[in-house]
Parts: sequence; C-alpha cells; structure tokens
Amino acid sequence: MRGKLWVRLAPFLSKRYVSSSSSPSCSATQPWLFIGLGNPGEKYQSTRHNVGFDMIDAFAESQNISLTKNHFKALFGEGMVDGIPVLLAKPQTYINLSGESAGALAAYYKLPLHRVVVAYDDTDLPCGVLRLQPKGGYGRHNGLKSVIYHFRKNREFGRLRVGIGRPPGQMDPKAFVLQKFNKTGRERIDSAIKEGADILKLVVSKGLTEAARVANVDQKYKHLVSHDQQLL
Repeated sequence: MRGKLWVRLAPFLSKRYVSSSSSPSCSATQPWLFIGLGNPGEKYQSTRHNVGFDMIDAFAESQNISLTKNHFKALFGEGMVDGIPVLLAKPQTYINLSGESAGALAAYYKLPLHRVVVAYDDTDLPCGVLRLQPKGGYGRHNGLKSVIYHFRKNREFGRLRVGIGRPPGQMDPKAFVLQKFNKTGRERIDSAIKEGADILKLVVSKGLTEAARVANVDQKYKHLVSHDQQLL
C-alpha cells in the first residue's frame, strides 16, 4: 500500500502485518471496504431499501467499530478485525447516487475491487435469504447501478445480497422498497442481518471466495416458501 492509504491505516496495522522496512511504500495487509446501501434520514429507517445500512450497523456493533466520521459523502468507520484493517461506509447521498461515495472511497484508498463488498436489498431473493457473490450485475437496483458506474463500469466487486421478497400483486416496486416490514418480515430480516454480520467476518478471515462457498450453502434452502415471502 502506498501514500495516503499507508499513512491513514498505519495506526491500525499491527507489526506482524507491516514489513520491517521503514519505507511506507512497502506492502501491508490490504483493508476490506464494506459498503451498505440505503437512504439517510429517520424517514427511511427500517425500510426494505435500508437493509444495507442495517447490515453495516450490525457488523460495526459486533466489532466495536464506531461509524461517526463523515468521509466522502458517507458515514464512515475503521477498525481491525482479526488483525486485518476494515473500512465501513454508509453513503449519505440517497441510495440511487451511492456510487458517488463508493467510487471515491475505493479510489482514495487505492483498493482493488475484490477487496470491496457492497450490501444491499434484493427483491429477487426471498425475505431473509442472503447471497454472497464475488461479482455480478445490478438487476433492477439503481443504487448498485450507480456503484458500478463509479467503479468505471467494473463489476468485479463483492456483493452481499439481502433478500426482501417481491412486491405483492401489482404493487409499485418503488413503493414496496420504501415501506417497512411487517412483524414476520422484520423478524426474518433481523435474523438475516445477524447472519450477514457473521458472513462479513468470515470474508475478512477466509476471503470472499471461501466465505461465499460456506455461506451460500447454508442459505440455499432457507425459507423455501413462495407466497409467504411477499411480505407487507
């Protein structure tokens, strides 16, 4: 790691992760950047579209990382997890412009995109089901579309998809994602958020590929129901 990245993260890096050379250009363990997508403000708290924020909050709490800084249009925190530096961000741009923050953060810290994981809501998965992937498209998610655009259209970054189910009947998907969960849906999401925090910790310790292999097997047969997933 070089320049600003090394200087900024040096206080967090233990000696066993830094070369014995005094030169700041020497390599150290690259950090992970975990980004959760959502909308800022009390109005949007606990809505389906904000499960990415919920995921980052849960992981931050589990690792005693404070999200109190404002950094590149995001609430930001940094810490160590199993001796590895981790950066957490919740873009405050409103969800459809999330890439403005995500792209700037990845560029500032000079991170290869395989060290980035974006958590977001996904209507293509049943409520409470998670899927960890090393790359992919954006589906119908405009926030993820913005992230890809600001990553110079590079899709080779990790994503933690949080299933929220499909809108019922002819309901407008835009209205659906901005609503809060009912009791059953909230319980499933709260359980999934806890599981997701553990998955992110596994990403740090085992890497994205191995974490995905383990996590996706566990999630594969979760909530094998069709109509019950379309929760209001």
